[in-house]
Amino acid sequence: MAQNIANAELDALDIKILAALQKNCRLTLAELSEHVGLSQSPCMRRWRRLEEEGYITGYTALVDRRKLGRKMMAFVEIKLAIHSDEAIERFERAISEAPQVQECFLMTGQRDYYLRVLVDDLEEYDEFVKTVLRSVGNISSMETAFALREVEMRPRAFEPRPAPSARR
Repeated sequence: MAQNIANAELDALDIKILAALQKNCRLTLAELSEHVGLSQSPCMRRWRRLEEEGYITGYTALVDRRKLGRKMMAFVEIKLAIHSDEAIERFERAISEAPQVQECFLMTGQRDYYLRVLVDDLEEYDEFVKTVLRSVGNISSMETAFALREVEMRPRAFEPRPAPSARR
């Protein structure tokens, strides 16, 4: 519901700008303007507004992890033994500082956290478990699955849902 309220201020042109930048954040202003059908000045104003209002939170390059030696991807489900604010903060701090961890999600259900971890090989994963996860000291259980292959290499552009009034 909060997503729909936030999107109430976005119109179709804003959504086209967001989608185009998600697909290629290196577009020039001229290319973006042409793509969305606006002249450059209003397109730039909208682009800046989307950044200022926090719809665009940053820009990044997609890197081929295998070319950098990160040949293994692990998905790690973790259950904490203690759920105090201090224990959660300690775990999240340790995970956020670990370069192997690409994503970390606090979950509902039987597990507390879900991690996506990139490593060179099993030995590096073992070292990650010993030096990062065990050092936290509050893990009651952990389950790891290794990806055999990636089915899709690039993230899809997020397309916001229309505001509730636009869907009727």
